[in-house]
Amino acid sequence: MACFIVPATEAVVTTIATKIIANKETQNLNDKLEGGVTVAELNKENFSGKLKRLNYMLWGGSALLAFEHVWHGEVQPFFPFLTAAGNPADAMEMLHEMSTVGVSMAVLVTAVWGVMTLVTNSIEKKESDFAVNKSTEV
Repeated sequence: MACFIVPATEAVVTTIATKIIANKETQNLNDKLEGGVTVAELNKENFSGKLKRLNYMLWGGSALLAFEHVWHGEVQPFFPFLTAAGNPADAMEMLHEMSTVGVSMAVLVTAVWGVMTLVTNSIEKKESDFAVNKSTEV
């Protein structure tokens, strides 16, 4: 009924966090460029870029779920927008679905993103170590 609201709310929060983190990373990069920076540091992906991937996953999943709920008539274009919000018994069922299905979907998407981020971090570290070893051999 309204399980898409939980991942959409997480997407809003992570989008705001991404904007704030990206601004701080830009400031830090400018400071590093003035003080000198290595090529390996420039090739490393910023955390805001990785967080943007989570945003895409959350927004995309939420949009697909919202479309599915509109398709089944559970969301309507007039107040109350969620059909379950009109009846107290249905509202309890809706809140239960949000707290179980919605939260579990948001946690699963975030966990998958976390694993993806760990894998990309390990790949970046291996590439960085390889570049450092190559430069010391020459």
